[in-house]
Amino acid sequence: MEQRTKLSININKWATLRNARGGNNPDILKAAKDIQAFGADGITVHPRPDERHIRHADVRELKSLITTEFNIEGNPREQKFIDLVLETKPTQVTLVPDSEGQLTSDHGWDTIKHFDYLKETIALFKKAGIRTSIFLDPNPTLVQSAKDTGTDRIELYTESYAQHYKKDKAAAIQSFIDTAVEANKLELGLNAGHDLDLENLQYFSANIPQLAEVSIGHALICDAIYLGLENTVQLYKRALNEYWD
Repeated sequence: MEQRTKLSININKWATLRNARGGNNPDILKAAKDIQAFGADGITVHPRPDERHIRHADVRELKSLITTEFNIEGNPREQKFIDLVLETKPTQVTLVPDSEGQLTSDHGWDTIKHFDYLKETIALFKKAGIRTSIFLDPNPTLVQSAKDTGTDRIELYTESYAQHYKKDKAAAIQSFIDTAVEANKLELGLNAGHDLDLENLQYFSANIPQLAEVSIGHALICDAIYLGLENTVQLYKRALNEYWD
């Protein structure tokens, strides 16, 4: 079966583990090479100002090792982030409205309120030949303004789906379907990420039209502890692209 949705693996957690003890164990450069060899379609990193997991030096070293797609996520209000992206020129930059010191991403952009800023910033990255994506809550009313910023894609922030999946998966996914349909109408590329895992991923992938890519990190490394890394990568790819009841 031809793959329709790409799996990009966020390696932040490898860096968190390394940084907890100092040194270079686990080696995230080796991890990135192995993950690609095991079948992942891309590598994602999300450097933060305090460099508590991925460091800027890591991003520079990873650039030469990525043979698939390289996605850098982060807050473009930080000049160091903008400079790093323009220097390394990844396949894609995903703009996330994080606040300083934030534990993990917890909301998308208001593309109406921040329209002018996003349009200006996206133009800067696109001029450098970098595909752009905007982190977005599942809200169809924000899609047109996202399109008008000039972005290539949006990334649906999927935490609410993951939280409510067990209780009522049909209700949990509906706003994501509505947002995806609107994006499809506008020919806007569609990514997704946050708290997707082996339990909820297949249903999401099967019901979101034209889903180009998912980015998964925390859940995948947790599964890999028990299941092994190569096996886990393959299980996630299978969940994305096989359909069952």
